[in-house]
Amino acid sequence: MHLRRLWLTDYRGYENLDVTLPDGLTAVLGDNGEGKTNLVEALGWLSTLTSFRGAPNEALIRLGAESAVVRAEIDVDGRDVLLEAELPRQGRLRVQVNRQKLQRTRELLGVLRVSVFSPDDLDLIKGGPGERRRFLDETIVARHRKYDQVRTDVDKILKQRNALLKGSGGRMSDDVRYTLDVWDAKLSAAGEELVRVRLETLDLLVPELTTAYDQLARRPAEVTATYVAPWRDVGLAEALAASRKDDLRRGVTTVGPHRDDLALAIGGLPSRTHASQGEQRSLALSLRLGAHRLLAAESGVAPLLVLDDVFSELDVERSDALLAHLPPGQALLTSAIGLPPRADPDLVLRIHEHHLRADTAAAELDLRDAETMSDPDQVLPQPVDNPVDGERTAP
Repeated sequence: MHLRRLWLTDYRGYENLDVTLPDGLTAVLGDNGEGKTNLVEALGWLSTLTSFRGAPNEALIRLGAESAVVRAEIDVDGRDVLLEAELPRQGRLRVQVNRQKLQRTRELLGVLRVSVFSPDDLDLIKGGPGERRRFLDETIVARHRKYDQVRTDVDKILKQRNALLKGSGGRMSDDVRYTLDVWDAKLSAAGEELVRVRLETLDLLVPELTTAYDQLARRPAEVTATYVAPWRDVGLAEALAASRKDDLRRGVTTVGPHRDDLALAIGGLPSRTHASQGEQRSLALSLRLGAHRLLAAESGVAPLLVLDDVFSELDVERSDALLAHLPPGQALLTSAIGLPPRADPDLVLRIHEHHLRADTAAAELDLRDAETMSDPDQVLPQPVDNPVDGERTAP
């Protein structure tokens, strides 16, 4: 897969941007606050319609604008794909692929595959279980978009069960008991399926994770990732029945896949509490690289690899190791501190106040501002007039 061209209109600080990217490594350099992360965020947002920074959609629209538009021209195995998304300040998202309307967000998944690492990914190691569950579920959906429905089903069932528990006031009436039986049966089936897919994905991910970490560390290291779900000893149905009294008292579901964790360790010691800062950063990056390599191996098409401010998180030796072992395919990295000596990007872009310029004339580049174009229709995306249901329940 090759992202050939990207247009941004009123996205964050970008009023109009049109950039052509090579099929290789692109480095975007500039000081903090100039728009580097906004650029790569747009790529990630277009692939899933969610910001990897956790920002609400209204924060993505430039101040004073009524909507933001992100448009990409992609080459997938020789097939041209035009992907367009409009985010209005009022109303629903509007998306189309090759001018064809999409009716559901799920139809977008897999059209543009993007793997993103950002400094916030340190939360995968130092943060709570929810960060690690979200990473695993995102990897599951990236593998097969049909699993997005499984995750959505679990979220919806949990929402209904928790509403019932909270509304019961801690009392077990006949109606509450009957309805709990229904939701427990549904949660047991959907939850067991979600965890089955999580475990399957984790088994495939761990070898890629350990390889990526060993390459960054430049030495073999015993990295493990273990799925933690105490309820699996008896099964979810029995665990829900055993926890029902406590659930009623607390007004929330206390066992299930929404409470599971992914225990990460280096050399047999928990990475959250025993690993050094450098080891934690390398492990977080290795999780992203491992998932990227897994997706590339399974689909035969490498996602676009985005590494945001990655060198600020690594020492010189590990930065060199990363560059030496970058996965094949298209990649884009940003840096506020320049590039390591080993870096040999196909294109270097300098950014200042959300404007880009090429650092070399050797690379094929097309950067234009709308006001300098003789034909603005070639720069600005055409209006996208179909609404798409972009609602998603957070995991």
